[in-house]
Amino acid sequence: MAQLAKLRMLFASALGPALALLLLMLLMAYAVLGPNGLLAWGQYTRQLEERRVELAAAQAERARLAHRVSLLDPRHVDPDMADEMIRKELNVAHPDEVIVPLR
Repeated sequence: MAQLAKLRMLFASALGPALALLLLMLLMAYAVLGPNGLLAWGQYTRQLEERRVELAAAQAERARLAHRVSLLDPRHVDPDMADEMIRKELNVAHPDEVIVPLR
């Protein structure tokens, strides 16, 4: 009977540290395997590179469009750009021109 009481006392005293150790192991597993863990870090790095490529493409497109807008500035319009836009919008051509559809 005394042996059983000692054994029960031993398990009761080990229960707190065992639960603390289990909680610590769960937190460590979450830090490695969780959605923001170490294994997800590589995926975030790849996504960051993809987004940087998309950003560079968007910035290049924005620069291209800004250049076209600057060519249409009312203070100094580029005659070729104005001619191109007028022909495109009004669908007009000179009688001696040949129209080649691109689509």
